[in-house]
Amino acid sequence: MDEDSTSRSLRLALQNRGVDVITTLNVNRLKYPDEEQLRWATEQGRVLYSSNIRDFYRLHTTFLLEGWEHSGIILVQQQRYSIGVLMRAILTLIARRSAAEMVNQVVFIRDWIEP
Repeated sequence: MDEDSTSRSLRLALQNRGVDVITTLNVNRLKYPDEEQLRWATEQGRVLYSSNIRDFYRLHTTFLLEGWEHSGIILVQQQRYSIGVLMRAILTLIARRSAAEMVNQVVFIRDWIEP
């Protein structure tokens, strides 16, 4: 989780369900530029979760155009959904997509929210 979308409640809810979640605060990466955050997440084999939709979608496009890979990006309009809704959507995504299937993909969490 990047610093734009760090939610202690969501992080704890996911961790309590066995999801390996870290935040930029946990790994002392606050204030790093978005590109560096995405590269670091990729080096660690981690999907990046952010509510910074515009910047990370632009970075995704740049990475693809330049031939660089990333481990995946989950984008969310966080203030639109409750912690429970976000948690269920992320758990559904994890259950249906492997890490390999996330490479170079951008996922909008709204597409994983069940009606």
